[in-house]
Amino acid sequence: MSIKVAGLTKIYGEQKAVDNISFELKKGEIVGFLGPNGAGKSTTMKMVTGYLPPTSGTATVCGFDVQEKPMEVRRRVGYLPEANPLYYEMYVREYLEFSAGIHGLGKDSKKRIEEMISLTGLGKEAHKKIETLSKGYKQRVGLAQAMLHNPEVLILDEPTSGLDPNQIVEIRDLIKNIGSEKTVLLSTHIMQEVQAMCTRVVIINNGKIVADDSIAQLQKANTQQDVLIVAFEKDINTSLLKELKHLQKHEALGDNKWKLVTKDPDALRREVMQWALNHDINISSLQAQTETLEDVFRTLTGNK
Repeated sequence: MSIKVAGLTKIYGEQKAVDNISFELKKGEIVGFLGPNGAGKSTTMKMVTGYLPPTSGTATVCGFDVQEKPMEVRRRVGYLPEANPLYYEMYVREYLEFSAGIHGLGKDSKKRIEEMISLTGLGKEAHKKIETLSKGYKQRVGLAQAMLHNPEVLILDEPTSGLDPNQIVEIRDLIKNIGSEKTVLLSTHIMQEVQAMCTRVVIINNGKIVADDSIAQLQKANTQQDVLIVAFEKDINTSLLKELKHLQKHEALGDNKWKLVTKDPDALRREVMQWALNHDINISSLQAQTETLEDVFRTLTGNK
C-alpha cells in the first residue's frame, strides 16, 4: 500500500481539524481528496507528508511510518502544498539545481532537471527569475520540484491553481500520465478536474470522511431514482402528459426534454413507452436523473 492512514487526528486547542480518519491508496491510483474550505484537507496532506505531527493515529507511506521514518518518507514523496513555497530571488534552473542537491541526486541531477523543465513546459522560462513568472508558471516550477527526485507518491494540494485553461489541460494530462506509475493524492475545488483525472474520490467534511468510492459508484448511489429524464424527437402536446397515471409532476427542461417525477419509476417508464407508442411519439432517450459529482459533493457536505 502506497499510502495508509489509520485513525489520523489533529486537534488545535478545542478544535478537531481532522477527526479519526482512515483511508488507503494503492500504486497507480489517482485519488481526488475533496472537501469544502476548512474541512481538513490541507491538514491531512501535511500530516501524511510529515510536515505536521498528528495528535493521534498513524500515516505510512510505502511502508514507512511518517513519524518514525520521516526521511524515508520524504525520499518517496513529492509534495506541492497549497501555498507554493519558492525562492523568488532564484532563477528557475538554479532553484531546481538547489532542490536536486537537497535530494542528493548527484550526477543524475542535470539530466533530471532538463527532463522536468521539458515535462512541465518551462523551457522558455528556465533562464528567468522565479519572481518574474506568472502564477501559472510558478505553479509549474512547484510541480517540477515535486517530481524532480522521481518520487513514488505525489501529494498535490490545488495543483492547477492559477493556471489558464490551456495550462490546466497540459497539467491534467501530465498528472494522468505519471499517475499510471505512481500514487497521486490531489486536492482541488474544480470538479471537472477530478472527473478528468481521478478514478476515485475521498470526501472530507468537518474533519470526517463522508465518502470514499469511485466517481461512478458515488453518482450511482446518489442518483434520483424517482426522477426520469425523457427526450422526445420533437415538441409534444403538453396536455397529453396528463394521461400518465404514475406521473406526479413534470417540468420542461428545453430542447424537447422533460423531467418526470414519480413514486414508481419502473411503472412510469413502462407507461411512457406505451403512451409514446399509442401517440406515435418518438423517444430519443429515457433514463433516471444522474447526479453530477458537484451535486454529490454538495449533498455529502451539507450544501444541498
